[in-house]
Amino acid sequence: MSVDVREGLARYLAEQWSTPVEIPFLRETSAGARRRNLLFDAHDGTKVHPLVVTIIPNPVNQLLSVSDEAGLILAAEAGGVTVPHVHFCSEDAGYVGGPFFITQRVEGETATRRVLRMVEQVGHGAKIGRQLGQAFAALHAIDADAVPNALARPSGMAPSDVAINVVSTQVADLLQPSPAFSLAVSWLERCQPRAPAKLAPIHGDVRNGNIVVSESGLQAILDWELAHVGDPMEDLASLCLRTWRFGHDQLEAGGFCERATVVGSYESAGGSFDLEAFHWWKVLGTLRWGLGLAAQAKGHLDGSVPNIVMAASGRRVAELEFDVLNLLGPL
Repeated sequence: MSVDVREGLARYLAEQWSTPVEIPFLRETSAGARRRNLLFDAHDGTKVHPLVVTIIPNPVNQLLSVSDEAGLILAAEAGGVTVPHVHFCSEDAGYVGGPFFITQRVEGETATRRVLRMVEQVGHGAKIGRQLGQAFAALHAIDADAVPNALARPSGMAPSDVAINVVSTQVADLLQPSPAFSLAVSWLERCQPRAPAKLAPIHGDVRNGNIVVSESGLQAILDWELAHVGDPMEDLASLCLRTWRFGHDQLEAGGFCERATVVGSYESAGGSFDLEAFHWWKVLGTLRWGLGLAAQAKGHLDGSVPNIVMAASGRRVAELEFDVLNLLGPL
């Protein structure tokens, strides 16, 4: 693995920089089923560049093309969102075994429990929450027409209608029935929020695990593959799902601060918060993650994506059924 990727990266960067390149350091950061993220150093003969390459090894798992994802990250950066800078992007699988993009390497922690331990030790959870609120406001202020056209967006429908159509189909496709998930779909249909005043670019998966945190606070928001255009409240709700608190249930925003801290910062930076829509998207996000876990397990079972990470996902479906039932009802 390392030899092939090392050689491919050196060859690609040599072509981009018009100079021989060596890769003295290369390390995979996770065993994710969908993408490979590798830290590496590129030496151009004069300077060492600390970088990260994100590779899509299996086209079945490509939710957003690397070109579109890279374009969105650049648009977010231009809008003031805290992201790693994108240096290069290629759809050519011949270099590293799949389409890829290369970004600056941001120092900090991404492992969820290590993030929470750091927050406890440093005591900067509220600061991270405020920084995320500001980042959300900056992202949602970007004109939806300024992001890649390939991003999914509602067409003549409210974002909530689009989301209901998707989860209804996914519930019908479950390998075994889930009364809890079926009840959640009925609740979502009955309790739809009003359509947002303005559609905005949505990250769709900002949470503990997709952010880089250091002792000085938030360093970057990662993993934009689920990005689309929709209701801004979807982003704030995703951050607050119980499944991303990792035992710190009393701190609704990622297990590191109160929701009010994020909302206050979001509103101060120009965002508009809607509690009813936030709660609706929180139910939707919980259901969607439960269905996503079930789909990952199905992919392993049917052989389309054989992977131990996908297989293990099925064990957590019951946890999400419990979570979604607890969310149904009045605020």
